[in-house]
Amino acid sequence: MKQNSMGQGFTGVVGKVPAPGLVLAGVCGIQFGAAFSPRIYPQVGAPGVVFLRLLIAGVLLCLIWRPRRQALSSVKGAWGTVLSAGALLAAHHLAFYEAVKHIPLGAVATIEFLGPFAIALAGSRRTVDLLPACLAIGGVVLLGGGGVPLDPGGLALAGVAACCWAGYILVSSRMARRLSGGQGLAVAVLFAAMVSAPYGIAQAGSALLDPQVLWVAALVAVAASVLPYSLNLEALRRIPPRVFGVLTSLEPAAGAVFGLLILGQRLAWPQWLGIAVVALASVAATFLGAGERPKSRTVTRGGPSDSHPGEHPEGVVVSDRGVTTS
Repeated sequence: MKQNSMGQGFTGVVGKVPAPGLVLAGVCGIQFGAAFSPRIYPQVGAPGVVFLRLLIAGVLLCLIWRPRRQALSSVKGAWGTVLSAGALLAAHHLAFYEAVKHIPLGAVATIEFLGPFAIALAGSRRTVDLLPACLAIGGVVLLGGGGVPLDPGGLALAGVAACCWAGYILVSSRMARRLSGGQGLAVAVLFAAMVSAPYGIAQAGSALLDPQVLWVAALVAVAASVLPYSLNLEALRRIPPRVFGVLTSLEPAAGAVFGLLILGQRLAWPQWLGIAVVALASVAATFLGAGERPKSRTVTRGGPSDSHPGEHPEGVVVSDRGVTTS
């Protein structure tokens, strides 16, 4: 799938950054946006924030990657994967931002991490792989055990966000393997904006056009959507979803830090200890996952692949672990 000069430039720059660094930058961007967004909650509410964030991000990503319908249609199953990613993204955003209205950002990020944690645990093939996952869940327990009563509705919404984020990681990983560049991501985010539009417009109305609202939404869109999702997509091309899931265990820590710096939400010392444990789990996952991914080649069931680089229609991956469908 051919990329334009802007997309090639972006790919060239991020290609020099280690995958864990890309994930870390994405985590920080997402949590910064979550902490900054409440500035416009009184005007447009969480649905309005989500709609504007996704709309602006989708437009910017389309300008960067310039997706083509023919390019997506040339890869079997690409449209289903892209639209599924967009639907999960919209549901995640709506649940996450509604949850932040009811319980602290650090708690929401902690519960949301249970989604990637489930991926990390389910994808473990060696006993040693369970070490960072267990460390991470221990840190999550410490981080969430502050003794402050949490609204049940907020907890439920955070749980929905966790499920949607886990689903998005899996679908986005498939999208990253089958589609080169960010064309699929651009369409997915724009579709997510369309999915959230009815709810966002109904809740916010004409307040969506307020200049103060628009500049905050634009900042959040770039910092918490355009950059993180582009970086995450590139990272998912280099590391398996299991390792990616554990690396995102830094989200509770990032949420707690940005919650403190921007929203003034303070934590007790056991919660800061939890942050340290979660960070340690992320480092452990990085070192244990290094070199684990086997060299593989893709072949099609009908013969040699005629797809473009980065596209693997209905192939099988042949590695030292055996043959699996891609």
